[in-house]
Amino acid sequence: MSERATPAREPETGSIGHRAASGVLWLTVQKWAIRISGFISIAVLTRLLSPEDFGTVAAATTVLPFFYLLSDLGFAAYIVQADTVDRRLLSTGFWFSLIAGLGLAVVVIAAAPLFGLVFQSAEFVPVLQVLALSVIFNAVAAVPMALLRRDMRFRALAAQGGIAAVAAQVVAIVMSIAGAGVWALVGQTLTSVLLTAVLAWAAARWRPSFAFSRRDFSSMARFGGNVLAVESVALGRAWAEAAIISSALGMAALGYLSIAQRLVQIVQDLTGAALVPVSTVTFAKVRGDSERLRSAYVRALRVTYAVMSPPLLLLAVAAPLIIPIVFGDGWEESWGLTRILALASILVVGANLDNGLFYGLGRPGRWFAYALVVDVCTVAATAVTAHWGLQAVAYGFLVVAALATIGRLFLVARLLRTNAGSLAGPLGFLTAAVVGAGVAGWLVLSVTADLAPILRIVLVGLAVLAAYLVVIRLLARQVIDEMTGYLGRFAWTDRFRTLVLRKERS
Repeated sequence: MSERATPAREPETGSIGHRAASGVLWLTVQKWAIRISGFISIAVLTRLLSPEDFGTVAAATTVLPFFYLLSDLGFAAYIVQADTVDRRLLSTGFWFSLIAGLGLAVVVIAAAPLFGLVFQSAEFVPVLQVLALSVIFNAVAAVPMALLRRDMRFRALAAQGGIAAVAAQVVAIVMSIAGAGVWALVGQTLTSVLLTAVLAWAAARWRPSFAFSRRDFSSMARFGGNVLAVESVALGRAWAEAAIISSALGMAALGYLSIAQRLVQIVQDLTGAALVPVSTVTFAKVRGDSERLRSAYVRALRVTYAVMSPPLLLLAVAAPLIIPIVFGDGWEESWGLTRILALASILVVGANLDNGLFYGLGRPGRWFAYALVVDVCTVAATAVTAHWGLQAVAYGFLVVAALATIGRLFLVARLLRTNAGSLAGPLGFLTAAVVGAGVAGWLVLSVTADLAPILRIVLVGLAVLAAYLVVIRLLARQVIDEMTGYLGRFAWTDRFRTLVLRKERS
């Protein structure tokens, strides 16, 4: 690779929109595969390991995300959205991440005893010190992973993530059977991040030079500083919420809320986790054409609402049936919380897409300002409502979500240089579809009280989906056409066009 050459890319196998849709689908398949295999492995591990083992590793993993952020400093996000990149810029990002990762790993090892005092666990200290290696592995993988995202090689990313996750689960099971105890979970974590890094380097086919540019570093640092700020604010909000709720309502209340949040997060992961990595690079590629960018955003927003809302709506309706099956008895307090949080999540499903839009257009500073205001409001609402109980806290989240959605509508309209009314269409059909499908789900839930819980969930899900599709068909038919078109074409179109390209070259 020459010093000023852009990295080689895969042959074009379709339009950007088609490749983006394929990317979302591949990464979603990866999430499902990881979740399903994860449920199987956790069923085995919970029978071989103690709750203390899981608690120790869980406590250690709450410390590490901030160090992951510092080692990358947002450089990966910069590489994904940059108009052009060269070997010097990539090498600058790599050497910084490597040096930062090494330094931060040493910091984690040295500070582990202090964290151990906080968690009051002697076993926590060596576990955290060994897990510090994951900071280095993540730093080493940052640039190759960014290159794969930049080239929209989402199928490769999905395969790497799935292989690493499954291999890590096998390692954990084998180690736990051998009597390794808590170190089986440590081995699982390290295997996953190490194998991900190795596969990313193999797929990216890129090697750094011994070059470091202060100019490129400054450009990446200005962009990455805002990315780091957004993630730091989110971590700070989560910590503040936990501190407020645990002090005002007790640890049990925090446990009920965490279960509700976890269930909603699982649904979001399985339906929309692929949006940010795909949308960032997609919007970056079309940002030079304002009309095309606006059209792509509106289409993506319609499909995002249509795909992510039904599962969340099912969760909102059937939470009293789902939670006992997934988490067992004793979590009744989480039922109402899950319903409210699921409704709040429906309102903000477009936030992941908007995150990718602002990053893809090189405006992370504006997104940081928005995220800061929303997170401060969320913490303030938690502090005010905690005195009235968990239900009040959840309703506070719902109010903030509604206001944040309205504010984001105007913010995006300004970024795209259009009026908010032209972007409000997807939100309009979403409201109508949620109300209609929600009523249908509630009716089925009410008339099936004598049936088995799993059967009731299936019937409620079918009712929600049928009503939702009917409303969308009436109000936004193009959404269904777009989704079915992509799903019907992506699998064979890539193969066909690849064969055509090979034939032309031969």
